[in-house]
Amino acid sequence: MRGKKKLAVTLGAAIAPILAVSLPSGSASAHGYINSPPSRQAQCAAGALPCGPIKYEPQSVEGPKGLKSCSGGNAAFAELDDDSKPWKVTPVSRTTSFNWRLTARHATSTWQYYVGGSKIAEFNDGGARPGETVTHQVNFGGLSGKQKVLAVWNVADTSNAFYACVDVNIS
Repeated sequence: MRGKKKLAVTLGAAIAPILAVSLPSGSASAHGYINSPPSRQAQCAAGALPCGPIKYEPQSVEGPKGLKSCSGGNAAFAELDDDSKPWKVTPVSRTTSFNWRLTARHATSTWQYYVGGSKIAEFNDGGARPGETVTHQVNFGGLSGKQKVLAVWNVADTSNAFYACVDVNIS
């Protein structure tokens, strides 16, 4: 009996590090997303349409800096890139507030907003750590009609960024 106990302890000690590295991480590694106007991941979290795993972690759309996709290059969240889904389009004015909800407050270099691949706004935080919410006033200039806004939160001390797309109708 003593030998079996020792074998079990030895096997447990050998397997534990492998399990710790291979199991998926929970939402403790979460970060942030736009909740107003509702981003695609906010719509998923609210159950407005079926979206897969992003429903449970809308704050986790993280990928390398420089991407131009709603999913942040994350295959598990690829549905966010699907423009044919019935995303809610929010009516907005030429200057609109975008509100981020942050679940981890990383040091921030910049916040960027794109429409059609062109940067329309950038806010430089110079490495500051934001609070639980961040709001930016974005001016759409001469743009009007239905547009998809790609918002990017560039973290200052890593090579990653967080991504959110918002479908709007600019009046």
